[in-house]
Amino acid sequence: MKSKLTLLFLALTTSFALAHGGVEIGPNGGRILEFSKNETMHGEVTLKEGKFQIALLDKDMKAVPVAAQTLNVTSGTAAKPEKVAVEKTATGFTIPAVKEGSLLVFQFRETEKGKPVTARFTYDTANCDKCDSPEWICKCEMNKAAAKKEKK
Repeated sequence: MKSKLTLLFLALTTSFALAHGGVEIGPNGGRILEFSKNETMHGEVTLKEGKFQIALLDKDMKAVPVAAQTLNVTSGTAAKPEKVAVEKTATGFTIPAVKEGSLLVFQFRETEKGKPVTARFTYDTANCDKCDSPEWICKCEMNKAAAKKEKK
């Protein structure tokens, strides 16, 4: 089992490149992760009281109640991936905060036997020089795109 987890983590992280750039910010100020192939399901990750809260949102960024959906989370490094305890709540999922610099890999399923959709990000708490937000929720590129749309 551990070797499968290690291989999965390595496969998911080999194409992952660290680069500065804005991320999509959700209605609660958290980072949006894509939990579907057609942008109909999103996860909004916020940090509250030492725990990551992952709220489920539909295509219109409205809350989705949790029913049959499942979430598996892996963290750590490619050499030493660790499964993270996930708690299901009425509005999403909760996981303990991870060590700064850790990669988080999320595998979301609409149903228990559904095909998983993978999302990932590095929990980088350093402040962005441009927007002064932590890098993991940096808004720079998103704000530029929003400003261009408002000008049109």
